[in-house]
Parts: sequence; structure tokens; C-alpha cells
Amino acid sequence: MHTEINALFKFTGADPYPAWLAINDTVMGGVSKGGAQLTEDGMDFSGDLSLENKGGFASIYKRVDLDLSNYSGIRLKVLGDGRSYQLRFESDALHRQRWPVSFSGDFETVDGEWMEVFIAFSELSQTWRGRQLAGHSFSKDDIRRIALMLADGQAGEFSLKVGWIRAEYRNLDKSQEIP
Repeated sequence: MHTEINALFKFTGADPYPAWLAINDTVMGGVSKGGAQLTEDGMDFSGDLSLENKGGFASIYKRVDLDLSNYSGIRLKVLGDGRSYQLRFESDALHRQRWPVSFSGDFETVDGEWMEVFIAFSELSQTWRGRQLAGHSFSKDDIRRIALMLADGQAGEFSLKVGWIRAEYRNLDKSQEIP
């Protein structure tokens, strides 16, 4: 297997990438709290998820201008809390020719354990404001926003540390396949 890696965001070390901005369900009347800050271990996405007032999500994001057309997905190094998170992207796809479509991949974490998670671009689902969509194309060459979201339907405190985020290309060389 051939693998190429491109470091996109590094949140530890001498020159960490700045913490991302927060957007929570308060934009629609909810009361969840969440945000990001840099710590010695990485970017800490943490807060308190609430289901009150029809809420139930917390997220952090970064506006970007990325061309990842040479890559097959994203790998993250995370320290989890046992909850399920989403890595989300926006590209040039618009719902009803007006609103950005979110392309997301879910990943599970293990409480108190650092792990690496791979999200394949080919397996992303499409949503707009929580509604499942179909028929939109994810443009790997025009990524405009990247985000992490918690929307697992479970109220309570959460914490996800992110050490780094990398674009990764994986190609299985046919000559290396086991018959």
C-alpha cells in the first residue's frame, strides 16, 4: 500500500495552528455550550451538550481554501471521551442553489485513549441543517470549511482533543495484493 500525507493542522509543538471558532445550537434557540482552546496536548473541543429548546449540537470550524483532489481522505489524531463525533466539510455544493451542503463522516472515540481515525472522502454523507440529502457532489478541489461537530443526542459534558489533522492518499499497489 502506498500512502502520501499532507499535514493540514498541527495543534501541538512550537508553532501550533490557532484554535478554531465555535458555532453551537444557540443559533436556533438551543443552549449547548462548546468551543476550542489550545492546550499542551492539542486543540481541546469541549463543552456541554444540551437537548433543551430543540437543541443538540456543538461545533467548531475553520474557513479554508483547500484543494485536496490528490487525497482520498483525512486522518485525525484524537483523544476521545467515548462519544461519536463528525468531521464535516463544505465545498461548492449548494442545497436549493442557496445554502452550503455539509459533507460529513462520523467517528467513534474511546474514553481516555489517543487514537487515529481515517475519514474517507468517498464515504461522506450529505446534510443540510441535519436533514439527509442526496445528489450533491463533494468537490475535493474546493473545500471552503472544515468542522468538528458533536450531535449524538446525548446531553452532558464532552471533550475531544485533536493533536493533528492530515490529508492522506492511500493507493493499494496491485502487485502487493495477496492472492
